[in-house]
Amino acid sequence: MPIASSTTTSGRLLALLSLLQVRRDWPGVLLADRLGVSERTVRRDVDRLRELGYLVHAVKGPDGGYRLEAGSEVPPLLFDEEQAVALAVALRIAVGTGAGIEEAAARALVTLRQVLPSRLRRRVDVLEVGTAGGGPQADTEVLLAVSGAIRAREELRFDYRAPGAEDRDGPPRRVQPHHLVSRAGRWYVVGWSSEREDWRSYRADRMTLRTPNGPRFTPREVPGGDVAAFLAARFKGSDTPAWPCRGEVVLGLPVREVAPFAGGDTVEEVEPGRTRLLTGSWSWASLAAQLARFDAEVEVVGPPELRAAFAALSARAARAAGISSSNP
Repeated sequence: MPIASSTTTSGRLLALLSLLQVRRDWPGVLLADRLGVSERTVRRDVDRLRELGYLVHAVKGPDGGYRLEAGSEVPPLLFDEEQAVALAVALRIAVGTGAGIEEAAARALVTLRQVLPSRLRRRVDVLEVGTAGGGPQADTEVLLAVSGAIRAREELRFDYRAPGAEDRDGPPRRVQPHHLVSRAGRWYVVGWSSEREDWRSYRADRMTLRTPNGPRFTPREVPGGDVAAFLAARFKGSDTPAWPCRGEVVLGLPVREVAPFAGGDTVEEVEPGRTRLLTGSWSWASLAAQLARFDAEVEVVGPPELRAAFAALSARAARAAGISSSNP
């Protein structure tokens, strides 16, 4: 079925370029059929793409055909409507990734927006992307070098700056990089440390790479097989995605007032105005303080460690308020 949405030359060129981008080789007769034109018109349109800077090679064979290759310069880019909107969305998100490309992404978004039809510009303008920013940004060259080492399976050698320190912390480090992950506006390198015989994660903005890279290595599978879950677990102080400290309580609040703050935790109505909550944190003290934020009666179902954490929190709160344990 023909896909060309316009009989104009520009419309055909856009449709032709879109087709050439989605597969390696295109027989000329199949392109003509998809575009709803003659093979002679396809040949003329291919010549026009070449004049614009696209390297479209003729493929020899019984059917003949065409192949789009990468060129030495960036030619004028043509996008269909869905591609243009997707690119605009990606650029908006890139502004807050912490990858050191924020300014370039913002400039590219302005350039793209200027040439969008008004109906597409409105779709892009109403999009609001929340990002966590304000922290140090990773150097783009570091991210590219780390990505290259991951693909080449080469050990990284680097200096690492500890939080709050101006200079590197300790001797150079070595790690077998397996993943480069973006989390909350920062980039992390997840890899295997042969020296510590354990998995480690490092903030990319604190890394100063050394050259050359170390020896090649055989890739390992991150524990659990999911790098995002693994990194989230490390932030929780555990080797598994589950919180190391989990407890169950009944809050003196209706479900509607608890659910918006529960994230992925288990929330269940016990009776009107009382809600069961199963949640976790990285320590019992943190879990008790987290539950106290609800400003409601809390009935601890278990475990005993959570009940003890509430007792300790209560004692500290009393001392902070200047209330002696001997006072009534």
